[in-house]
Amino acid sequence: MNSIFQHLFNMSLLKNKPLLRFPEFTSAWEEKKISEIFERVVNPVDVDKKETYQELGIRSHGKGIFHKQPKLGAKIGNKRVFWVKENTFIVNIVFAWEQAVAKTTEKEVGLIASHRFPMYDPIKNVLDLDFILSLFLRKKGKNILELASPGGAGRNKTLGQKVFSDTEVIIPKIQEQTKISSFLKLNDDRLNVLINKKETLEAYKEGIIRKIFNKDIRFKDKNGNDFPDWEEKFLGEIGEFRTSSVDKKTIEGEPEVRLINYMNVYKHENITNKNKDKLMIVSAKETQLKSSNLLKGDILFTPSSETPSDIGHSIVISENLENTLFSYHLMRFRPAIEIDILYSHYFCNIPSVLKQITRYTISVGSFSKIKVQLPSIKEQKKIASFLFNIDNSIKNISNQIKKSKKFKEGLVQKMFV
Repeated sequence: MNSIFQHLFNMSLLKNKPLLRFPEFTSAWEEKKISEIFERVVNPVDVDKKETYQELGIRSHGKGIFHKQPKLGAKIGNKRVFWVKENTFIVNIVFAWEQAVAKTTEKEVGLIASHRFPMYDPIKNVLDLDFILSLFLRKKGKNILELASPGGAGRNKTLGQKVFSDTEVIIPKIQEQTKISSFLKLNDDRLNVLINKKETLEAYKEGIIRKIFNKDIRFKDKNGNDFPDWEEKFLGEIGEFRTSSVDKKTIEGEPEVRLINYMNVYKHENITNKNKDKLMIVSAKETQLKSSNLLKGDILFTPSSETPSDIGHSIVISENLENTLFSYHLMRFRPAIEIDILYSHYFCNIPSVLKQITRYTISVGSFSKIKVQLPSIKEQKKIASFLFNIDNSIKNISNQIKKSKKFKEGLVQKMFV
């Protein structure tokens, strides 16, 4: 009997040990109530109606703190507000179940928070603030917050602070917490470097596109000479627009085809014969097969949306697509002159073109009247190659960011109980 109890005891210890940990730590993690690791911070504000105050808010899904617009104390009214203290764990009780939790920093000193944003000080030598934040941003932490937030969805699902205080979490000794949080911070620092690098490149690309298509920057040929002047053309002068009647129906007896739909274009997907199997299968009549086919160099546009900013998204077809048509939600532009395919990805997605689209729905006639600036084919290739290299760099950094995030997710999964 004693051996059975010993086995169960050993199993319980195993459950309270993470799969991955630093070699100097071997003891099991301990169950602690929130009230045993946190102390509530309460520093009420004596609101002066003539003074200006600035409140904070917390975004859901662990996206951090934001600062609201300053306002006079008179507009705060009788609402209970409290001074924000740095280096505390803070939670939005209305959306705690959506992981609206964060850590206050020196940036929040001098701000105020309503009673909906309780703050907690980690007890010294018991809790590391960064560690507990990482814990609550895990799936298991989300489950804890949900269990402490009874009620329906939305504003009725409010964190019960008494229930939360009595909730237990499993944590290691402070030394192991600190080492885990420091290690994860190194990974976050590397990730932030990549994110900043990507944002810088995207801003550079946006600025350089504006300069290129405003002709503030011009390329030279291989001998260092200027290319010919650009020509201004209506899209209707250099190609033909066509709509489609193909929808999502499958009709018995009619041939099956793959269909490029609105979202494929909106997401700027690169559709080829190799990956077209991901497209939906529909039926098409013989006349539709001829009128809605897709050839190398065709450009598909989104001609309508709920907002003007979503109109005019486009993709370029890089090869003749077999047995593939485009949806009636889209519009096809087929150039009648030579345009570099890679350049086509850019010349219809620049501010000077997009600002000409001002309606929620744009017709073939309206699209045909959009003006574009066309350089010579050789300069098109130069421009396209230059912008493609920037895009390629952005894509490579994006892939590194995805890998870094996935690596961290794997680490967190194994380093926490």
